[in-house]
Amino acid sequence: MLNGTVPVSPVTRDQRLVLVIAILASFVAFLDSSVINVALPAISKELGGGLSVQQWIVDAYLITLGSLILLAGSLSDVFGRIIVLRVGLIGFGLASLLIAVAPSAEFVIVLRGVQGIAGALLVPSSLALILSTFRDAAQAKAIGQWTAWTSAAFLAGPILGGLFVDYLSWRFVFAINVIPIAVTLYLLAILTHTDVRRVGVGIDFPGSILGIVGLGGPVFALIEQSNYGWGSPAIFLPFGVGCLSLVAFVWWQATAKNPMLPLGLFSVRNFSAGNITTVLVYAALSLGGLIVIVFLQEVVHFRATIAALAFLPVSLGNVFLSSVFGTLSGRHGPRFFMTVGPILAGGGYLLLLRMGHVVNYWFDVLPGIIVFSVGLSMTVAPLTSAILGSIAAEQAGIGSAVNNAVARVAGLVAIAMLGVIVGGNLDVDSFHRVLMVTAGLLIAGGIVSFFGIRNPRRSFEPAPIVT
Repeated sequence: MLNGTVPVSPVTRDQRLVLVIAILASFVAFLDSSVINVALPAISKELGGGLSVQQWIVDAYLITLGSLILLAGSLSDVFGRIIVLRVGLIGFGLASLLIAVAPSAEFVIVLRGVQGIAGALLVPSSLALILSTFRDAAQAKAIGQWTAWTSAAFLAGPILGGLFVDYLSWRFVFAINVIPIAVTLYLLAILTHTDVRRVGVGIDFPGSILGIVGLGGPVFALIEQSNYGWGSPAIFLPFGVGCLSLVAFVWWQATAKNPMLPLGLFSVRNFSAGNITTVLVYAALSLGGLIVIVFLQEVVHFRATIAALAFLPVSLGNVFLSSVFGTLSGRHGPRFFMTVGPILAGGGYLLLLRMGHVVNYWFDVLPGIIVFSVGLSMTVAPLTSAILGSIAAEQAGIGSAVNNAVARVAGLVAIAMLGVIVGGNLDVDSFHRVLMVTAGLLIAGGIVSFFGIRNPRRSFEPAPIVT
């Protein structure tokens, strides 16, 4: 130690490989989730189907991803991060290739579900691989690099997708995944790093089944109710069975020996309030992000590339401002930023109400997007800090997985509700309704944070472990 600084050990070859592997594996999953909205109008135009098909293409992925991401964490503990990562990469690559040659919308929907299963294996395993390979300051730096590059996926995804849709085909949006997947599999083959397995960890298969049925039934009913009506057995039976499964899921998690979702975590105030805010904010992100890009293409008739560029300031804001607000949150506590940020982001969506049949991007879109971007950047890092900072460091992995799953499920339900809000026909009036709902969700997130979040006391005592 010199002048109060701790020397950092040089990064080894295997550590560099692990970091690149983790970044590439997560990049694939995040790129796919950020690019899909741009490709939806082109997919439905070629393969048929309206708004409900577009909802299913998004939600088929989110159902399997959201319901299995916690199970994937257990699988990586039992079988090892590298094995699970390799299986996820191969599954994601094969599903992507098959979507690229899909003959029908139904085929795409089924394979998107397969992609979600594979995607659930990628993100938790890649981050767990970093946590098991790096220590102390090197670990913090590696996680920072992982976060920066995965943020770049959200930046590059819509732009790449727009270019492919406009000048080649939407099918290249999925085929391009094969390149980073092949590189990652090669790096895994030359990696000499010893895989890590935990002894005595169980896998909660009953919880997984209940979770899938509990999510899938209501989502199916919400999306298809416009086609069948709520009085149809094809709607109310899946909805009822799904709701009962969700109740059974909560009961099982409270009584199981090795639950996927440790309910005791929610007894911590900032953890529970932070996850409620996550539900509201990420539901709004999924709902608003989808409807704006689809509206610009299908109603205003913007080209896919131009529609994708509409949200470019959001990605840039996250890259350049998130660390600033994260630092300020660390100094002053997250409550102010988690209150003002979502409310400001909601105000941005209210500004988008200027959009109509004729849209001038610079006057009708950009101001609202900039306000939304600043609000979102003010929210994300403090939200993560408030949630993970409220529990013990030993529980950061499961806490992060729970919050990730909550965010995905929130997006899943929001997309499923889109047909109910729109009413089956996307026009200016229904678009404005979705903008109002999106703004309301964001503002509600700020209100929940104001009343629910407490700034942590500055203390050297570790947070208690919650069981």
